[in-house]
Amino acid sequence: MDNNISLNLAGVPRELKSLLELVKKNNEQNVLLNSESLFYDLDWNLFLDLALHHRIFPIAYPKMKLVKEGLIPDYVMKTMQLHYRQNTFRMLQLSAEMEQVSSLFSANHIKLLVLKGPVLATDLYGDLSKRTCGDLDVLIPIDDLERTDALLTKEGYVKDDYIHTVLGDWKWRHHHVTYFHETKPIKLEIHWRLNPGPGNEPMFADLWERKRQSVLTKNPVYYLGREDLFTFLVSHGARHGWSRLRWLTDIAQMLNQDMDWQVLKKTFGKYSSVDVGGQALILASELLNPNLPEAARALVSASKSKKLAQEAIFYLERMANLHTDPVPDDVAEYHKQHLFSLMSKKQKALFILSFLYPYPEDAETLPLPKQLHFLYFPLRPILWAWRKTRKQVMARRIS
Repeated sequence: MDNNISLNLAGVPRELKSLLELVKKNNEQNVLLNSESLFYDLDWNLFLDLALHHRIFPIAYPKMKLVKEGLIPDYVMKTMQLHYRQNTFRMLQLSAEMEQVSSLFSANHIKLLVLKGPVLATDLYGDLSKRTCGDLDVLIPIDDLERTDALLTKEGYVKDDYIHTVLGDWKWRHHHVTYFHETKPIKLEIHWRLNPGPGNEPMFADLWERKRQSVLTKNPVYYLGREDLFTFLVSHGARHGWSRLRWLTDIAQMLNQDMDWQVLKKTFGKYSSVDVGGQALILASELLNPNLPEAARALVSASKSKKLAQEAIFYLERMANLHTDPVPDDVAEYHKQHLFSLMSKKQKALFILSFLYPYPEDAETLPLPKQLHFLYFPLRPILWAWRKTRKQVMARRIS
């Protein structure tokens, strides 16, 4: 990497730096056997917390077994081993469910693309046990959502109907709906977009045309083409601040695969995500040290990409968890600003304009008959001002 890109990691805990050294691809037995300084005087409870938080224990544990005996406490090794085994069983369970769901959709003529999960573990790491997965994420055409709901309900899945909508804003403001199985401990996310809007992204038909078939299962399971998968993983990780290193290890693994970088550059340009792509490459290269293809180096030269990469270190310094409420106020505010900084000028303009489109809160503030919902467009500024004023008044009363 260019030395001018070096990230400031002064605020990153030593325990996390040790984990990073463990999961680097080039750090094998000859390096780890002579690594006393790497594990000297660590807070081992924090080490475990970080390994679990960042979901990188499946990669770290096999490397830890190469470390000189006595450098890592027994209880740490046993805890990592336990989570490693539990994850392996979980991935086997999810693989079976993924194949069953794929076959079910295929039998009912609904096209389905698996986004992450077991197929990603096999494709990137060559081993089901080397990646964690909490649920199954799949993408379908938006026109098949109603049929999908009926199909999954019949199979024992229950929808977590948390989406409130007015004037059809759910189609672009949201991107998935969640189902839980009544008897299996399985969460299934049905996506109709890769990412929440507003913003352009590839059409499902194009993604389907470029799909690949997984070698993991007996029955056909389809997932994203290589370049589509890379751009999706980049956008997904960036949207979450790269707050879990598992997403960066995925990027590092993909950099070892043969990808068409001309196609990737065009795709990043088409969807205004060149700087975000550069951010991902800088973070992966600086933290995990994969081989950066020569064709990819142009993406890491932009000053905005470097700035975005340094901004993401904030999440690593704090072990930020964006998935569990309540998110600390300082983290929530920082993340809000960081998401805005990720956008291109065009995306920022579209995002600001989207505030003019009615929100479900407008309908809650002033319920109107459905045939009059169009009035929420001119009324939105008034309703927003009313809610803001009321909130301030309530806050003063409490204080």
